[in-house]
Formats: sequence, C-alpha cells, structure tokens
Amino acid sequence: MLTQLRDLDLQLLRLFVTVAESGGFSAAQGELGISQPTISMQMAKLETRLGFRLCERGKSGFRLTPKGEQVLEETQRLFEAIRVFRERAQGVADKLLGELRIGLSESLDADVRLRLADSIRRFRQRNQEVDIELLTAMPADLERQLVQDQLHLAIGYFSGQQSALDYRFLFDEEQALYCGAGHPLFDCREPTHGDLRDLDQVHHPYYFNGNSEPFRSTRSSAFAEQVEDTLTFVLSGLHIGYLPRHIAAEWESRGLLRPLLAAELGFTVEFQLASHRGRQPSEAQLAFTEDLLAAFGA
Repeated sequence: MLTQLRDLDLQLLRLFVTVAESGGFSAAQGELGISQPTISMQMAKLETRLGFRLCERGKSGFRLTPKGEQVLEETQRLFEAIRVFRERAQGVADKLLGELRIGLSESLDADVRLRLADSIRRFRQRNQEVDIELLTAMPADLERQLVQDQLHLAIGYFSGQQSALDYRFLFDEEQALYCGAGHPLFDCREPTHGDLRDLDQVHHPYYFNGNSEPFRSTRSSAFAEQVEDTLTFVLSGLHIGYLPRHIAAEWESRGLLRPLLAAELGFTVEFQLASHRGRQPSEAQLAFTEDLLAAFGA
C-alpha cells in the first residue's frame, strides 16, 4: 500500500496518467518513448505499490477499473497542484520581498530629490513586493540607527568615523558662509578675514567626512542642529553661518542673504550612501542600492 509519496511513485503515476489518457499501453509508447513490455512492467509495479489493479487489458481492450478511474482523477488533481506550486515558487524566487527603511539627511536639493525619485521608479519596475519607508534625521542619528539595525540604508554627510559602516560617495553639495540683510557686512563691498574674525557665528555639531568649514569665528552665541535653524539665525541679520548654496539661493535672490568671501571660504560637502558592513544585505537592499547608484551616476 502506498503510504508515502516518493519520486519513483510520481514517475509511475505520470506514466499511468499518460497510459490512461492515451487509451492503452501500445498507444502510450510513442508518448512515453519506451516499449510496451516496459510500460506493462512499470504499471504492475505501481499497482503493487497501491495494492489494487488500475486497469484491465486484454483481448477486450484497455479500460480503467473503478479504482483506476478514481486514482486517475486524484492524480490529475495532484499534478495540477504541483504545477501551480512550481509556478508560484518560481514567482517567489524571482521576486524581491520584504521591506526597506532608508534614512535621509534633511534639506536635500531638488535635483537630489528627483534622483531619489528616479531610483525608486527604477526599483518599482523590478519584480518586487517591497515596503519602502523614508525617514529624515540628522547624520549622526542616521549613523546610530544604521548601527542599531533600525535602517537598511542612509544618505547624508557623515563623519566617516563609524567602523561598523560602509560609505559610498553619491554627490557633492556646495556650502558658503552667509550673512543676512541688516548685518554690518551685508553692504560691505569687500569684507576681509579680519572683518569676520570676531563676528557671532552659528555653531552646529555637524561632522563632515573629508572637507571641513574653512572658517570659524572667535565667538558664537547661536547653536543649531538643522540647516533651517541656521538659516533663521542668519536671516536675523545678527549672525553669520554656513548654508548649502541651494538652500540660500532663494533668499539670496530676494536680497535677504549674501555670501561672504565665497571663493575663499566656500567648501564642498560629500554626501554618501551608508550601510552596515556587518549585516548581510537582502536581495531588495542590493537591488535598491544598484538602482540608487545608477540614478546618481555613482
């Protein structure tokens, strides 16, 4: 009696279905590519495994027994289920699944946002079913969340001091030192380093990998963690501070900000893609990283 299905049993059942659908042993020879005696031997082996006859064959012709008819129906149902399983399993094998949590630095340039959107578009065109979450935080917080496995990827201007993380260059951001309308240097045609030395400069806890701010004044009574807060201090006309040029551009065009010695005191910030080097990335993370690098031409 067949109590457990083995690969051999499935082969014998496939042979049985072909014989039954062909209408006999001789008719099934061409379909199976084996001789009639071999087919007869294999059928006998299957009947022995099952413990009952599946068909009658003789001078009166070929016909299934009532039990044979029932086994044929159940076997066809079994093979259809196997076919569906294979198709679905292959679909899972080819599909990206899971979730992606991606951290972003604040105040990104519009062009950067468009490139991020392009990377998402590229990824969504893949065979995938992935939940994507975008979160905004300060670079130090992004690094901390990566180390603690709260993020899969992060984009920002990082310190590069986290040995647990890998960093890959994405793009540059230009920064310049600004003052606001009403500041003593706003209308000064050619300020000097000496003019800037004792001015009240906005202090922040940023750490840039590679380049650093080329100017620091001797005093600061203003502290800000985020770019927008630095902008507010500078717009007051009482403080100077470094700002991304793309952030300052709108206010500069309105006559409310002015760069100070931009050629000398401006600098470039590297934005990088960070990930945890000690964690095996998922297929979804690898694919999104590929699409992200392609979108940024990195």
